[in-house]
Amino acid sequence: MSDSGQGTRVRLAVIGCGNPARRDDGVGIEVVRQLRRCTAEGVDLIDAGTSGMDVMFRVRGAERVVIVDACRSGSSAGAIFRLPAKEAMTPAEHGFSLHGLRWDHALYAGSRMFGESFADHAEVILIEAGDIGFGLELTDPVRAAAVRVVSMLEPLVRGDG
Repeated sequence: MSDSGQGTRVRLAVIGCGNPARRDDGVGIEVVRQLRRCTAEGVDLIDAGTSGMDVMFRVRGAERVVIVDACRSGSSAGAIFRLPAKEAMTPAEHGFSLHGLRWDHALYAGSRMFGESFADHAEVILIEAGDIGFGLELTDPVRAAAVRVVSMLEPLVRGDG
């Protein structure tokens, strides 16, 4: 495993974000959990929970990064969106502390601190959440979407793609 604070770079970092105690919001963490069965050398699978700052430093410390999280866009539960990380960057509102910094805010902050090319090697996969109420289980459409995302990422994690 890498220590991106020491400048060591890994081939691939898959970062699962979200809160697993809020049902579908934990889908990114579930994807990372499922990918653990096929991890190759040079791959970091990271359960970032809700820590945006951790995401920023992991993005900087890997050759390629995939961030997986839930979203609420108004689409059908389980819809999958894949986009360059640069398209997901969002400036944080004034008054946010580092404890409230989401991964999209951290990407924006990283691009401001480290330069415009900061997230060129990163992409985001978002899965439309159906239920983000309290609970530990994913809804059926989001669980099925997680399986599809795992299938998309397995070749990368194994080093085949």
